[in-house]
Amino acid sequence: MSKKNSNANLKNIFENSKDLINIFLNFKKNLLGLKSKSFVVAVSGGPDSLALASLTKALSIDNKFLFHYVLINHNIRKNSLKEAFQVKKLLNKFGIKLNVINNKKKITKNVQGEARKVRYKNLIDFSKKSGSKIIITAHNLEDQVETFLIRLSRGSGLTGLSSMSTLTKLEKNFFLYRPLLDVQKKFLIEISKKTFKKYFKDPSNSNRKYLRAKIRNLRIPLKKSGIEYDQIIKSIKNLASSKATIDKYFKASLKDIIKKKTKNDVEINFNKFSKINIEFKIRIINEAIKKLKGNYYNLRSKKVISLIDRIQSKKFKRTTLGGCIFSRKKEFLSLKIEKT
Repeated sequence: MSKKNSNANLKNIFENSKDLINIFLNFKKNLLGLKSKSFVVAVSGGPDSLALASLTKALSIDNKFLFHYVLINHNIRKNSLKEAFQVKKLLNKFGIKLNVINNKKKITKNVQGEARKVRYKNLIDFSKKSGSKIIITAHNLEDQVETFLIRLSRGSGLTGLSSMSTLTKLEKNFFLYRPLLDVQKKFLIEISKKTFKKYFKDPSNSNRKYLRAKIRNLRIPLKKSGIEYDQIIKSIKNLASSKATIDKYFKASLKDIIKKKTKNDVEINFNKFSKINIEFKIRIINEAIKKLKGNYYNLRSKKVISLIDRIQSKKFKRTTLGGCIFSRKKEFLSLKIEKT
């Protein structure tokens, strides 16, 4: 297919459907609002990410955007590299250059969690080389609800139950952008089929040994019980609104409680820490670890609460969490990176 024909085909896909043209116009509006011209697009080969590839390619036709397409091959499954190059070949037909990055680190434990860390580390490294500061992913409405239910099952507080934000800071000057959180998966499947005529299925998405796959299979029973995803999304948005209000108060107190003394040393004012509620304590611990380790993600609430119980004990001297050593020094709680 020639470049001219593929471009015309992409335009027709969106223009011939009211639902799809609205998705495209909102997508365009959101990206223009970021005031950036260069982006890294995370691709996997599934219908969501291929729809994202279609949207970005269509947007690049009439706008001076530069999109870098990247697929991280985690090397967890036997045929993953072969599949990655099948995706590359498919996208190439539409003038989309896909960069395939092979993960060389063996992942054996907490597979999905470790794979996520590897994925974002590689995407950030690629972003630094390409000069792009925003990574775009194809997380959608169903992903948002699944994340909410996963965190609900783990006893998360307000921060966790607010689910995924549209824009998240990964590390200094680098951001993760999720422009499709309000888009239903069925529309992304439609875009993929109309654009590429096919998409690739990841067997792990239906493997019930993973919690997300188990949660995904709850949709039909929930619907039969009268609980629709649209209702859950409304609750998520209400929680996110409440979180935004609390965030203002949290940021005001953050500087008084956490202090980064050196590159490898962070201190928490223990006296002030002891006076705040459990929700703020969890967030303080997560923020302190982020300052030290540069992580973008929060630890599970259950683990953080267990640590808080330990450090508030009169017998407390030293403990570890998230690759950090916690110890008490007079009125301060000290954090140092744990040597491996």
